[in-house]
Amino acid sequence: MDLWPGTPYPLGTTYDGAGVNFALFSEVAERVELCLIADDGTETRVDLPEVDAFVWHGYVVALAPGQRYGFRVHGPYDPDHGHRCDPTKLLLDPYAKAIDGQVDGHPSLYSYDLEDPERRNEEDSAGHTMTSVVVSPFFDWGHDRPPRREYHESVVYETHVRGFTMRHPDIPEHLRGTYAGLAHPASIEHLTSLGVTAVELMPVHQFVNDPSLQAKGLSNYWGYNTIGFFAPHNGYAAFSTPGQAVQEFRAMVKALHDAGIEVILDVVYN
Repeated sequence: MDLWPGTPYPLGTTYDGAGVNFALFSEVAERVELCLIADDGTETRVDLPEVDAFVWHGYVVALAPGQRYGFRVHGPYDPDHGHRCDPTKLLLDPYAKAIDGQVDGHPSLYSYDLEDPERRNEEDSAGHTMTSVVVSPFFDWGHDRPPRREYHESVVYETHVRGFTMRHPDIPEHLRGTYAGLAHPASIEHLTSLGVTAVELMPVHQFVNDPSLQAKGLSNYWGYNTIGFFAPHNGYAAFSTPGQAVQEFRAMVKALHDAGIEVILDVVYN
């Protein structure tokens, strides 16, 4: 692996066509490992070589979009002061633009023993947690522009990506419940026939399923449990390729804009 110092900003990952820059902020970290995840789940670990103003960073040459990754942070474990550095836990990039997988409720996800919170749990969480995904910033937006309709002329339609598209009979079955389904001509024709000028999407940021729901074989429908504010929820992608949700989301926005429909996001800070 060819690793260069890279730059501290922007935070997260930045693909430039020749490689990927990684940048992660931590005031207390003493060492940060970048973990590149292969398709079989194996990890290639490398220390981020530089730190500037608490931002750890490095640039991996010839790395491409679709690469799954995470971080392992070495440093103080002092919960009383809010410090939980634990390299046995594979961490998401808080600035990830795409996320793959879901958490499964395994005890290794916690840095403490669930039966005895005072006792450390040093089980490795890899394989039980989500991973971040490198995405391409490139997309053919054509002549896309936000409609910017005046508020007093707006008709806002609040909807749920999955719920709206699952029930529409003219959307192909394989696209129901997805961003591609909302971008389908049948969806757009329905919205424009109602006079809708903007759709307000209920949470589409990457969210997690609560362990209590998973134990009952259920999942979080509404999405009010965001874990990745810069990543569209992967469960609404029509295809399972890591990072595919980003391209689908962009195509959905472009299609809605083409029809004169603005896109408003319901953002949940909890």
